[in-house]
Amino acid sequence: MPPIDDQEGQRKLAAILAADVAGYSKLMADDERATIASLKVARAVFRERIEAHAGRLIDTTGDSVLAEFRSPVEAVECAVEIQRQLKTINEPAPDHRQMHFRIGVNLGDVIEEADGTIYGDGVNVAARLEGLAEPGGIMLADVARQTVEGKLDVGLADAGEHEVKNIAKPVRAWRVLLDGEEAGAPVAKTFRRPKVIAGLAAALAVVIGLAVWGVAVRVEVPQMVMADGTPTDDPILAMLTGPSIIVLPFENLSTESDQQYFADGITIDILSALSRFKGLFVYSKETTFALGADEAGADQAVADLGVRYVLKGSVRRSDDIIRINAHLLDNESGATVWNQNYDRSLTTENIFELQDNISQKVAAAIAGESGLLSLADAKQSSGSEQPSLTGYECVLLAYQYNRTMDPNLHMRARDCLETTVENEPKYGMAHALLSTVYGDEYAIEMNPRGDGLEAVRRALASAQKAIAIDQSDAYALFVAANAAFFLGDVASFNQFAEQAIEMNPNDPAILGSVGAFMVWSGTIERGKILMEKGFALNPHQSGWIHIAMASAAYWEKDYQASLDELDKANLPGFYWYHAWAAASYGQLAAR
Repeated sequence: MPPIDDQEGQRKLAAILAADVAGYSKLMADDERATIASLKVARAVFRERIEAHAGRLIDTTGDSVLAEFRSPVEAVECAVEIQRQLKTINEPAPDHRQMHFRIGVNLGDVIEEADGTIYGDGVNVAARLEGLAEPGGIMLADVARQTVEGKLDVGLADAGEHEVKNIAKPVRAWRVLLDGEEAGAPVAKTFRRPKVIAGLAAALAVVIGLAVWGVAVRVEVPQMVMADGTPTDDPILAMLTGPSIIVLPFENLSTESDQQYFADGITIDILSALSRFKGLFVYSKETTFALGADEAGADQAVADLGVRYVLKGSVRRSDDIIRINAHLLDNESGATVWNQNYDRSLTTENIFELQDNISQKVAAAIAGESGLLSLADAKQSSGSEQPSLTGYECVLLAYQYNRTMDPNLHMRARDCLETTVENEPKYGMAHALLSTVYGDEYAIEMNPRGDGLEAVRRALASAQKAIAIDQSDAYALFVAANAAFFLGDVASFNQFAEQAIEMNPNDPAILGSVGAFMVWSGTIERGKILMEKGFALNPHQSGWIHIAMASAAYWEKDYQASLDELDKANLPGFYWYHAWAAASYGQLAAR
């Protein structure tokens, strides 16, 4: 690294925390899949705690995590909470499979480049401090200690002065004492090989390192299982284990009967907001609407499903006022856990505020009882601008089309969405839903206009616009994957598909469709697992997903299983239903 005075950029004083992984290559060699899965789980803990302390996650390159905070106090509190939470996660695992992190915090001089990268002694010292920390420990620079001392609920122990590479003066370090830990002897002076940390950001930066020393410190995550009960280390393939909730369709109390789509749209948006809580098992909208037609039947079906919580409500739209009532029931006891009435003027800002408020209150009520949810999970960054009420109603109309596949609604939604994206080009969901509408012109010949492949190209372009607005939008990535598949671009399909399921590994529609297309593009085993998880989360998947399962069974030469899946599809008018049936019967007859 060049001398700091030779760097270009803005010089600033920043609080920095740096870390890397000790013994990472050995860990990867031992069990690569488990190591990667464990690292994902740990990073999720970092992300949650960093956001909870008003920090900003900067980088997770390789085996490092980097974040910036507004104050050293927030940074150290965050580090303490991370270590405590990871200790709890480690407890069920054998000693030789536990994951431990080392954390170091510094306050020093850095140079910040325009792209957010920082250099300088402040960063170097932080990286060296991490190397001095014990597995599961936190090491603090003396200059940072002077800022935080007396403001934390943990003690500090003098760890002595240390000569570190590329730093002219010795660095004095302090060990953070966790959970009754007593001060011990100063840490021995240590020299460590520097490690380049890419993508560092300005202000208070926190780099957290995974430490794996000898036989006592290794990697493990709590046991996860797939839909069929098979153990897995992949959180994407694993089934949810948190408290379950179903959102029944909100009742339309508006005087106009044609406002049912508005109430249904509010239901879908609240359901989507709840699904952002990763510790919550939210039943799909297909299950929701399948159960909602008959109240008595719905109550029995909910009981049969074994759902723990039920959210019910109503929507009344009258002139420029919207009234929403919501109440959360504990299905085991029959008690009302939470309920609230809302009266607001009819604006999209108020509608979104109500949806977020309801989902937060419901999650808080469940978290208060079970302790399994983190409200930080619901945070969602989006580049979308606040839509107009007209644009939002177009989106709700498209929701209704997606549920009913009504040709008239397809045309209305297409025209409405095209106008919306022209007038409101930053409305990401409108672009994503327009992609779906365009794709159906080709996939199921829904009101086609001209060449079918041209419709798919329009679908891909709309999806890409949605992704540009919000790169974390799983639905936009999903519809982009669909379009790429129909265009025969397998590489782009795989890229978009994997990103979509990583963003939302618990959306049954995404899992089912992506799994089906993976099967048909040759990734049969992974495709099957994704479809099985989709069916476990939503038994009311579209029949064509069963046809994809049938084709997977056929290619695995299990022809009876192929026919069994075709029976579940119940699509006698669908060409591929008969094609796979004929092939399977032929193979059985030839035996």
